[in-house]
Amino acid sequence: MSYPDKISPDFSQRNALSGVDSWLSERWSPRSFVKTAIADNDVETLFDAARWAPSCFNDQPWQFHVSTDTNFDEYLDLLMEGNQAWAKNASLLCFVVVRKQFDQNGKPNPYAEFDAGAAWMALSLQARKMGLYTHGMGGIKHDEVASYLKLDDNHKVICGIAIGVADEPSALPDDIAKREKPSPRKPLADVLIR
Repeated sequence: MSYPDKISPDFSQRNALSGVDSWLSERWSPRSFVKTAIADNDVETLFDAARWAPSCFNDQPWQFHVSTDTNFDEYLDLLMEGNQAWAKNASLLCFVVVRKQFDQNGKPNPYAEFDAGAAWMALSLQARKMGLYTHGMGGIKHDEVASYLKLDDNHKVICGIAIGVADEPSALPDDIAKREKPSPRKPLADVLIR
């Protein structure tokens, strides 16, 4: 299913090279969402996209713990207050968790968080293909999330993600609405070092 795009963001401050696909350069993380049900098979498609991300030794150390209709408010309470103000209208909330040791040999996996980042990007791009938006959040109650999810010492909570259909900035409180636009990127020369 494709979800209708309710917004028209201004990407004029983003100047990607002509060979960069627009679905990369026009990906952004809105805070304004309109509560919309996401079909179960679409939820599976989103997280199946994450499953195909590359990882060290193909270990796939990530897990996505995703809210349901019955526990959405519990997930929401695990976000910092500033994120709760806007994330309450997302369709789904999830927490990204990594396993800290390799499955194959039990040794520490120093690349687990890097690999989870690749999976999160795959999820985010798949969401855009479906007309959905994602917003990653560091502002979560990490220890409380770990306790709520009953994680053992071999797992670490990385971040939260809000997923849904984007709404107009005017749906947000004024202090948040004024920031609701795609952010510019650093010049290529700042990240490409030769």
